[in-house]
Amino acid sequence: MSDSFTTTVLNLTTGTSESVTDLTRACEEFLTRTAPGRDGLLNVFVPHATAGVAVLETGAGSDDDLLAALHHLLPADDRWQHRHGSPGHGRDHVLPALVPPHATLPVIGGRLELGTWQSVCLVDTNISNPNRQVRLSFLG
Repeated sequence: MSDSFTTTVLNLTTGTSESVTDLTRACEEFLTRTAPGRDGLLNVFVPHATAGVAVLETGAGSDDDLLAALHHLLPADDRWQHRHGSPGHGRDHVLPALVPPHATLPVIGGRLELGTWQSVCLVDTNISNPNRQVRLSFLG
């Protein structure tokens, strides 16, 4: 594997309820191992059709507000044409159009350049599939 491009895979279990999972620490640990003192880009990618990656404040209610907003925009009811899985599961397949399955973030001196209150998060509304992979790739 090239020194300029390194990837790792995180295996996560998100549980049986809608969730926002903070990935920031895992991203920082990955960069500490693979990009000490280097500049580049961190790409965070979720290879799932029903999950996304968001950069937002966590711990002060914004993560719950995001889930509430998504529930308002994408209700878990029978309006969706995609109907397999739990009731309203079709909305989970629309989620990545609003919360994309990727984010590319700057890395300066081996550190993730986030704002004071920003965190990198996995957004998962699919209660039928709690097993998720997240791919972290550093390009420097």
